[in-house]
Amino acid sequence: MAKAKKIPDYGTVMKKDGLYYRTRVSDIDGRKISLYAKTPEELQEKVQQKKQEIEEETLRSKKPTVRSYSEKWLRMQNGRIRSTTLHDYEMKVRNYIIRPLGTMLLSDVTADDVLEALIPAQQKSESIYQSVQMLYKLIFTSAKDNHLIKESPCDNISAKGGKSPKEKPALTNDQVQRLLEATKGLPPHLFIMIGLYTGLRREEILALQWDCVHLSAKAPYLSVKRAWHSEHNRPVISTDLKTDAARRDVPIPPPLARYLREVKRNSNSEFVVSNRDGGPLAYSQFQRVWKYIRIRSTKERTYTRYKDGEKIIKTVTPVLGEQASHNKDVVYSLDFDVTPHQLRHTYITNLIHAGVDPKTVQYLAGHENSKITMDIYAKVKYNNPGKLLPVIDNAFAMAE
Repeated sequence: MAKAKKIPDYGTVMKKDGLYYRTRVSDIDGRKISLYAKTPEELQEKVQQKKQEIEEETLRSKKPTVRSYSEKWLRMQNGRIRSTTLHDYEMKVRNYIIRPLGTMLLSDVTADDVLEALIPAQQKSESIYQSVQMLYKLIFTSAKDNHLIKESPCDNISAKGGKSPKEKPALTNDQVQRLLEATKGLPPHLFIMIGLYTGLRREEILALQWDCVHLSAKAPYLSVKRAWHSEHNRPVISTDLKTDAARRDVPIPPPLARYLREVKRNSNSEFVVSNRDGGPLAYSQFQRVWKYIRIRSTKERTYTRYKDGEKIIKTVTPVLGEQASHNKDVVYSLDFDVTPHQLRHTYITNLIHAGVDPKTVQYLAGHENSKITMDIYAKVKYNNPGKLLPVIDNAFAMAE
């Protein structure tokens, strides 16, 4: 007759519905899992079942899929990198690595598989492509270092690829004035003013709180201490900035200082740019704010309407100075595109035109790398043959 297994002496814990027996087991990553049951016998059965699941998962982990190892690699980055960077990694790994290759065994992936999976990333910007191919290399190199694969299929992937970004030019003084006039009294006006007069990034403006706006100082300034990002359309405010250089104090010019004082008097929120409830803007809310600018532009656009169940596509080509037929309060007054980053680029360009030295521009812009500043500086200051001709003439005067 088989001898019955001895039931361990489990601990107990009181819950709302009575006494429970409790114990803990370690999962494949060494994390403790708590198990509960009404009787010792039931708990023993749960423990055996959980141990069998962990054993099966351990066996699978010796030949992990791209999905399982990519997700494990992401978990290992938690605490090592900034939360915003981790969120960016998670999105790119999900879309460009797990989606095309997730079900394949890690050991079965070839260089051709990776190159084919990278095609969607190549259709995006150069920075997105480089970030994705970097993640491929990090994940597969980690798998190789842990002896899960013999060789990485990513060793010979080129870091170059994707579409080179087209830098939109800085707004002219005339365009700035028309933009400010077109948005006066509208939701995006405050964001635009801050962008044009301080050069803050979008994530820095949307995270800006009044405790960092020092209007009573002899020389008013604002401090960049927080950053905004969106997770599943929920705003997340963090003190973890893009770079150490992003943490800076920026002077507030008089026109912006006057406007901020007026806004602050009527504000009931701790955020400078806030939603109706006083909280930070969600991504979709920011998109609706920026729509006030888009609908006032003369850019051709297509609308989809449904009438009596029939889909009707209508193309509108706005004429500068005319009122919108659907809304008399909207006047097509902008014959140029505007992006949030363009406000920042305009600020930096104006600093350079005003003769501000490159190191000061670098500090005010929050650039960690001086090369970024100098590339912009060179394009703005020296991309004008007419102004450079006298300098060149003077340099070679001795040769005549």
